[in-house]
Amino acid sequence: MKKNVLVITGSPRAGGNSDLLADAFIEGAQSAGHIVMKWKAAEKNVGGCHACETCFSTGKACSFDDDFNELAPLLAKADVLVLATPVYWFSFPAQIKAAIDKLYSFYIGQRPLKIKESLLLTCAEMDDMSVFEGVKYTYEHIVNFLQWSDRGCLAVPAVQKVGDVIATTALHKARALGNEL
Repeated sequence: MKKNVLVITGSPRAGGNSDLLADAFIEGAQSAGHIVMKWKAAEKNVGGCHACETCFSTGKACSFDDDFNELAPLLAKADVLVLATPVYWFSFPAQIKAAIDKLYSFYIGQRPLKIKESLLLTCAEMDDMSVFEGVKYTYEHIVNFLQWSDRGCLAVPAVQKVGDVIATTALHKARALGNEL
């Protein structure tokens, strides 16, 4: 069954390791016949949630007009959401975190997303797997709260310089995750 897949990337470094993971996943998903859209949070202007709870009351997902209103229709069409991000200080980078926070608009606006499945692709420069705990914990709570099916987490340690991920098996694994959707 063909699925609409939305991949949101969080790295401000174009062509960085998490971006390469996202591209490998996209390649796999497209080869399986899925429709994939990549949305680069770091290239957008998404402010933090103001907790005004006026979501969708102005005809837009967020009453504060920023690029989340460009992302909202893509989220509404998606069957699968993939978050592809590096770890910054044991969590999500601010660029993708702002977009994640504004998922709240669908909850407050009583507009259930049709997303049923999700994945997390993440990498970090440290070789200690515990560095991923914050990102994974947050992701798992989002998945549980929204009652999505978690299709997997690919966490890649010890990739600091642009392209370090190429010397690992991670791109093959990301491609396989996309192909297995």
